[in-house]
Amino acid sequence: MSSGAGGAAQGEEELRMLWRRVRDHDDPGAKERLILTYAPLVKYVAGRMSSALPSHVEETDLISYGLMGLIAAVERFDPDRQVKFETYAVTRIKGSIIDELRSMDWVPRSVRARARAIEQKSTELEHKLHRAPTDQELADALDMDIDEFQTAITQISNSSIVALDEMWNINAGTDSVALIDTIGDQRMNDPEELLENAQLRETLADAIARLPDREKIVVSLYYYDHLTLREIGEVLGVTESRVSQLHTKAILRLKGRLQDEAVPA
Repeated sequence: MSSGAGGAAQGEEELRMLWRRVRDHDDPGAKERLILTYAPLVKYVAGRMSSALPSHVEETDLISYGLMGLIAAVERFDPDRQVKFETYAVTRIKGSIIDELRSMDWVPRSVRARARAIEQKSTELEHKLHRAPTDQELADALDMDIDEFQTAITQISNSSIVALDEMWNINAGTDSVALIDTIGDQRMNDPEELLENAQLRETLADAIARLPDREKIVVSLYYYDHLTLREIGEVLGVTESRVSQLHTKAILRLKGRLQDEAVPA
């Protein structure tokens, strides 16, 4: 065995020991060492989220909010379950950041209302047209000219957390679920939960497949390939703000479509 491999094995054994001490003895020293070990996850998540948030939201604030999620993840994680801690922790870190931003209530009500109107109208038109509506069709249906519609999308992009990372209640009154979790690794072992999650993944995949091409590319590059909005702009040859608009329109379409799927017939 190479020295590098030996060092990695030793590190893994040390982590297993720390998790045992936390689980069996609630050892505060072991908790602190695990938090320090996984602290870079918080910076990673905060950095990715800050690229899609208004410029007045400081990344250092996001890091402090995310740290609370990491602490909660360390305290609640069960090392015996068949899931990597990193997968479990990232969801908790994102949730903690989003909860704190929501509590600040800095998104204007008018912007929230406009976002809901676009979600609903997009779904209505898709049912009618059997395809994703164009910007012009959406603008007409909302009694807006195209410039007003683009301005509204920009306002939503600049002032709200419109992302698959958010917690959307898409099961008509049941527990909320983070849509991004349906793309990646799963923490659930219960067969019924796994079935529901598989159905949700299928619904989400179908909804993404029906997005306009450029919106589909943005969703794929951002959520599957983990590119930043700036990097996606370089790939597509457009500005970061244009990518942000495409991302916002895609998520509004997806949210409206999934909410529609959740309403009992």
